[in-house]
Amino acid sequence: MMKYLILTLIILGSWVSCTEASDIDYVLVNKSEMKMYLLSQGIKVKEYSIALGANPKGHKQQEGDERTPEGKYILDYKKSDSAYHKAIHISYPNEEDKARAKKKGVNPGGLIMIHGQKNGYGHLAWLTQRYNWTNGCIAVTDSEIDEIWDLVKTGTAIEIQP
Repeated sequence: MMKYLILTLIILGSWVSCTEASDIDYVLVNKSEMKMYLLSQGIKVKEYSIALGANPKGHKQQEGDERTPEGKYILDYKKSDSAYHKAIHISYPNEEDKARAKKKGVNPGGLIMIHGQKNGYGHLAWLTQRYNWTNGCIAVTDSEIDEIWDLVKTGTAIEIQP
């Protein structure tokens, strides 16, 4: 019966309820849609509108280019004492990113996070989330990062698509 219910929900395009961190096993970001999805066993269970780096098109090439990376990474640690309302670190740069940057003679950059609003400015999310304003991070509202923080455990895979 449960498999039938889930299949019916998928066919109807509905979201499945998910309330435990152990349920989320993948995070998918679609930069062109400006959306981030939390998935459980391939099923989208949460959706968030996001803000990206101020220069969002293309893969991050170097520090300061204001691009959000593209590819497969890991959410490898959580930072509660961030300059933003909570932050979850994305494992950029990976070895391929480092090699590409070294070949170009540039620093690949780093400290790419999923985070809330700058501390003290959460009340402005209604405005800031309409623009790409980060240095390459993925921004959500403070209440959304609180929810993501609780649902996504360290070690979860994240894929950032163009």
